[in-house]
This record gives sequence, C-alpha cells and structure tokens, in this order.
Amino acid sequence: MDYTNKQLQIIYGDATLGIDGEDFHYIFSYEKNGLESMKIKGKEWLYSVTMPNFWRATTDNERGSGFNLKAVQWLGADMFNKCIDKHLKVDDHDFDQLPIAPINNKFSNHEYAKQVEITFTYETLTIPATKVKVIYNIDSTGQIKVTMHYYGKKGLPAIPVIGMRFIMPTAATSFDYTGLSGETYPDRMAGAEKGSFHVDGLPVTRYLVPQENGMHMQTEELTINRNTTPNNADHDQSEFSLNVKQADKPFNFSCLPYTAEELENATHIEELPLKRRTVLVIAGAVRGVGGIDSWGSDVEPAYHIDPEKDHEFSFILNQF
Repeated sequence: MDYTNKQLQIIYGDATLGIDGEDFHYIFSYEKNGLESMKIKGKEWLYSVTMPNFWRATTDNERGSGFNLKAVQWLGADMFNKCIDKHLKVDDHDFDQLPIAPINNKFSNHEYAKQVEITFTYETLTIPATKVKVIYNIDSTGQIKVTMHYYGKKGLPAIPVIGMRFIMPTAATSFDYTGLSGETYPDRMAGAEKGSFHVDGLPVTRYLVPQENGMHMQTEELTINRNTTPNNADHDQSEFSLNVKQADKPFNFSCLPYTAEELENATHIEELPLKRRTVLVIAGAVRGVGGIDSWGSDVEPAYHIDPEKDHEFSFILNQF
C-alpha cells in the first residue's frame, strides 16, 4: 500500500479492528476490550491488552494503617475488567453497532480514513460500581491520544491509583524522561529537581518486603528503550523506542519489570520472578505513600484520591 496520502487503512475483522499505516499496525480487540497489539516499525510493544489500573502494591505504611484492607475492592477491579460498551467512530461516521461478523463482510480490503476514535466503557467490580471510559484517538500519522475518565461515585473506598497499564513483551534496556528527578509521589516531591533524566534498566527498590516503588510525578515526556522482541526470527538487537508525551497537562508514570500484583504477592524480594517484561503505568492520580509512622498513621488527607469525584487525564503515544 502507498501511504503517501497520509491515510489509515482500516481492517474490519470478525472480532477486531485493525489500523494500518506507514511503519505501524494496531489491533483493538472487541473480545478482550482494549488495545491488543501495537506494532511500530515491525516491533511489537504489547504483551497483553491495555487496561485501566487501580491498584499499586501495598507499602509498609499502608499495611500499618490498614489501608490495604479498606481498599481491597480495587485489587479485584484492577485484576478483572467488565466492559459494558464499545463505540467506534471512523472519520465522521458513528457506527450504531460494531462492524463485526457478519456485518464486516460488506467492507473491502481497501477501506481508508484520516482519523479513528474507539471508546471502551468499563464498570468497576466494586460495591457500589462506577464507570470508567477509555478513549483512543488515532490520527493519520499513527499518533494515539489516550483519554481516561473515571466517574466518581459516593460510597466507594479510597483508591490507590487511577491510571492505564501497558505490559510490554520484553524488558526495557533503559528509559529517558523529562520531569522530576528520582522517585516521587504526591507527598514526596519537595526534594526533586526538574530536568531530563536517563535511567538504565528497570530498577526496583530492594525493600525486604516488595512494595510500591518507582513512581515519577509531573512528567512531560517519556521514552522507553528496548532491544529485544518476542519474535525469535527477529535477530536485530539494535535499540528501538516508544515515546509518551503529555497532552493537556503532565502525567505520572512508573516503569518496572513487575505488575502491582506480582509485587503484592511476594513476601520477600527473592520471591519475585525474573525480569522479563516491562510494566508501564501512566497515572492521572496517585495516592501519597505516607511515612509519619508504620503503626497506624494514614496518609495526610491532601494526598488521598477522592473516589467520589471525577478524574480525567490524557497522554499521547508516538512513534520514535
């Protein structure tokens, strides 16, 4: 295909939506309810479907205050998702129903567009339940703007984090970011300096008991670098990168080799699995970590995430 017209090729699959362009190919799954594949310049960036993220591993301070027990519903909401609606818009055409089999039979293999918007609406597995909407906007250059909107609901427990989780198939060699130096949280930013920083590998703070670590607040731009893929036939080990930029305002992120659940499940650091993947969390809201003491004091109220208020954030994924 000739992409000089700067259009996207749209592939209407039986249960997926494919978006093809120069040097990129994306697959959205209607069955798994999210972005399932993000291949850029022949390199795959996703190990599993992108999902909303509500849990971060419990800290010593939170165990002491019992926050993990109060917030435990969000662990279930983080591990399992319930998608209640999917909506597709291609250019100016709003689909009344998803173009899946057999509806997709009316399309050819020469369908093109300049912009695609696909929205997944989830219902959280909490009591009471609330809704979360994730919108992907893809333009003709392959840029993806991701917007997540959490709908506040009275009666919900406090939330550890509100974000999006991207699990990549191999471990990153390094990452570069522009924002605050070092590990920062809402109540741990006073000593940080603004600048651009390079981090080798995927460092994990060696707590005796694995717990939350590695957050970076108020980030303007992030580039993740890898040199291996899950394709055994791909022997090219030159470095390739994915870029994340702020949309309307800075974002927060952690880039670790483990999910929150893997950290939560380990009682000692030697129980953690080998570093084999990259777990990127882009967060719009992050709970503070506290530290007054580890024997019952909660995080200061100013650093809580209010579950009864709406929260929205956006970020942009770019080819690099």
